[in-house]
Amino acid sequence: MQSVAKSGALRTGAGALLQGAERSDSLAKSTGRPFAFLRSSSYLRQGQGGAAQLHREVAPLKSQPRQASRGAATAMAAAVSAPEATGAAPYLDDPASLIDSVKTFIFDCDGVIWKGESLIDGVPETLDKLRAAGKKLIFVTNNSTKSRKQYMKKFTDLGLSVTEEEIFASSFAAAAYLKGIGFNKKAYIIGEVGIQKEMDIAGISHLGGPEDGQKTIDLSPGVMMEHDHDVGAVVVGFDRYLNYYKLQYATLCLRENPGCLFIATNCDAVTHLTDAQEWAGGGSMVGAIKGSTKKEPFVAGKPSTFMMDWIAKSYGIDKSEICMVGDRLDTDILFGQNGGCRTLLVLSGVTNLKTLQSPDNHIQPDFYANQISDLLGAKAPAGVAA
Repeated sequence: MQSVAKSGALRTGAGALLQGAERSDSLAKSTGRPFAFLRSSSYLRQGQGGAAQLHREVAPLKSQPRQASRGAATAMAAAVSAPEATGAAPYLDDPASLIDSVKTFIFDCDGVIWKGESLIDGVPETLDKLRAAGKKLIFVTNNSTKSRKQYMKKFTDLGLSVTEEEIFASSFAAAAYLKGIGFNKKAYIIGEVGIQKEMDIAGISHLGGPEDGQKTIDLSPGVMMEHDHDVGAVVVGFDRYLNYYKLQYATLCLRENPGCLFIATNCDAVTHLTDAQEWAGGGSMVGAIKGSTKKEPFVAGKPSTFMMDWIAKSYGIDKSEICMVGDRLDTDILFGQNGGCRTLLVLSGVTNLKTLQSPDNHIQPDFYANQISDLLGAKAPAGVAA
């Protein structure tokens, strides 16, 4: 009887896994996202190949008649109630093991290292501990309004010792991509000074940016707006000076200049300009150009793998020995997962525990913690057993 119960439990569990895979497949088709974005099991983490393997292993069990005993049903009910069974990420209760398992930590900045202009508690001690343990530290941000040099100044002003080579902003990523492909034309910028400074360092000619923020359009009869036909790329980032002139100029370049590239620093839906509310992010600027041109951009920042690949290649880092630490599921955690890294979500920024554990959330990190100082010694949040 015991073996029957175990067999029934296996078939019941297999059926549940298959149904979860089918739901993920349906969601993937409706959202246009690959399986790697819908990680609800270790197989689904591997993408469509993992899903196929899951189907091959579960399908034979699904075809067998269900004979689960009451004991098996009780066992499965208990398993479903456990966080691991639902796919919810576990709390980081053994930080030492995570630290020992990787050689590099990549940190998002806003919501992880600081909030606005204030340092998050425990950050200096945590970074010091990791450096003392011989870990390489890298800081990555999708905020394109500053250059690497400007971010280094912010780190310094907050009392943190970080080198320029340890900082990767999406403004730098956009310039690095164009330089890497041997780009030799002009770039039109929808964005702020951070992109301009990185283009200057990369030796790329550019126009637009904040200087076009005060320009207006002429809608007189028969008047056409002129644009530079030597523009070979439109780079779009967060821009507090966005206006119709910029939208039309970028649209003309992309539609009328043969081979003109469309580069987005990031597609973040919202950003946090103040602590009072969320504000429209860089994705809203990118979306406007997508709408007028019907083109899809190359995304240089998170969750695209470009920046991760660039970092790994430049420093000779094995991506499986990296832990990505961030506060956003759809950028930071996906960035790590798409790159094949370990992932740690911290609840000190955008994402809260309710959102992480919601049935509607299909992006699960390897672990979650309150903030990065939990790496000093985990302390479980209220109501969670460590």
